[in-house]
Amino acid sequence: MMFLRSVVGKLWFTILLLVAFVLSILTVLLLEFFENYNINETRQDLTYTAEKISANLQQHGGEELGIGLEITWGLLDEVTNAVVIKDETTYYNSPGEDETRRIPVPYFLNDQEMLSVFEENKGIDKIITYPLDNQTETQFLIIGVPLQNFEGGDGAVFVYQSLEVMEKTMQQTTQIILISAGVGLVLTTIFAFFLSTRINAPLRKMREAAFEVARGKFDTKVPILTNDEIGELATAFNQMGRQLKFNMNALSQEKEQLSSILSSMADGVITFNRDGTILITNPPAERFLRYWYYEQGASENTDAVPSKVMELFQLAVNTVNEQVGEITLQGRSFVIIISPLFNKKTIRGAVAVVRDMTEERKVDKLRDDFIANVSHELRTPISMLQGYSEAIVDGIAETHEEKQEMAQIIYDESLRMGRLVNELLDLARMQSGHIQLELEEVDLESYINRITRKFQTLAKDKDVQLNTVIETETAEFPFDPDRIEQVLTNLLDNAIRHIQTSGSITVKVKSIGPELLFEVSDNGPGIHEEDLPFLFERFYKGDKSRTRGRAGTGLGLAIARNIIEAHKGNISVRSKLGQGTTFSFFIPRNNELL
Repeated sequence: MMFLRSVVGKLWFTILLLVAFVLSILTVLLLEFFENYNINETRQDLTYTAEKISANLQQHGGEELGIGLEITWGLLDEVTNAVVIKDETTYYNSPGEDETRRIPVPYFLNDQEMLSVFEENKGIDKIITYPLDNQTETQFLIIGVPLQNFEGGDGAVFVYQSLEVMEKTMQQTTQIILISAGVGLVLTTIFAFFLSTRINAPLRKMREAAFEVARGKFDTKVPILTNDEIGELATAFNQMGRQLKFNMNALSQEKEQLSSILSSMADGVITFNRDGTILITNPPAERFLRYWYYEQGASENTDAVPSKVMELFQLAVNTVNEQVGEITLQGRSFVIIISPLFNKKTIRGAVAVVRDMTEERKVDKLRDDFIANVSHELRTPISMLQGYSEAIVDGIAETHEEKQEMAQIIYDESLRMGRLVNELLDLARMQSGHIQLELEEVDLESYINRITRKFQTLAKDKDVQLNTVIETETAEFPFDPDRIEQVLTNLLDNAIRHIQTSGSITVKVKSIGPELLFEVSDNGPGIHEEDLPFLFERFYKGDKSRTRGRAGTGLGLAIARNIIEAHKGNISVRSKLGQGTTFSFFIPRNNELL
């Protein structure tokens, strides 16, 4: 069965069936032709012989009858018999034949067609079946011709021959034809197998090459052995392999490029199937989903999607319009934009872009706070300037001392406004990268002692103990002394203003590898935990009262952070309510800045 299903088997069976059909028809036609041909030839020979005998006996009649009969019998061959009949009593059979193989004379005289030769003087030819030996029925071809003027009257000559001879001839002819047909079938089988093999061998190689290509070996080539259609097919297959390799490489490059783009995107991308199943996600989108899984207490292996996202997805699919929504997870704000994906005219899914808007919302809040804080910081001194100047103009201050006091207040508030404006300008320059550092090797001990001495008077006024600890491997370290003094001054001023009476403040300098660590610690009331992430933002103040006297402008820590970052360092804060606060900043040893 496997053989018949193969190309070789199908071609062999088809060719063999076609040849067998043609040979069968040809055999039948040839046998029919040879049978008719033999009968016609025999009929012509027997007719010629009968006419010859009739003419011979007419010529040699009377006394020469014996000579005529001898000549007549000489005209017959071994398988041909003849009988010359005048009447029931006068007839002559050809000699040399077994009596049992002869047709009796009465048969010729009793048959109506045979009698027509006697009565109507016309010839006949007839095929009869006559039983010989009372058993076997044998077919004979009989040719009868009239015989005139024979022994004083008319008679007839009947020449007959058994068709067994023709049957034997036909059997031999049939055997020859069948042998020829068998030889033809054998040769056809050999030719079919040869032809099929020549066709099937390249096809097998193409099949093997196709499997290799299916396994990813696109360099596989089919040998071109012929210039016919199979050779053209091999050429087309090789061209297909090269084009397929080119297309696969192009697809692979596009896939890698798309994967790189998705991985490097700051926004999350989620691709959905038509039924809402997640197909593709990039790292930001995976983080977004992890936030949701964590908030819902679900496993990260689940395929669940936030209900808000699924609602937007259904709206995008149903309305065929882009949908926008916002969701908050773990204190972070995400904006989700879902657009439908089309396959020609039908929707095959949707793509969601998840954008983390936390920083933007924070910036918006800080901007709003900045405007409010600046307005607040400027409103008080402006109001005071306006009120006291009006009092002087209106003559409310009558004495010189009152005018001097009001003028002093106006002067102090103008200085405060000037400091605010200068600090804003300094902060803007720092954030824009225009800060200029004047680095030099600084003697740490004398430098720290000089700064702390400036605050000794303030510390004594509040009964605060101001300590200094220096633990450095080297006496000198490169940095901008004026800028770092600005940082330390701000930290010490904040500590003294917020610490309670009889507290302590410690300034510590320590070497940690190539870095220099500064710490300003106090045992004051501490800072609320929710305020710690915002301490270094502009105008942010831990005490929400914003009372004058204790509260500054709210820019000092923001300026300090920019100064430390300009030194390639970082600043941080640690605090607990009732246990105090510690501000720390690191400065690396960076000789390239010198």
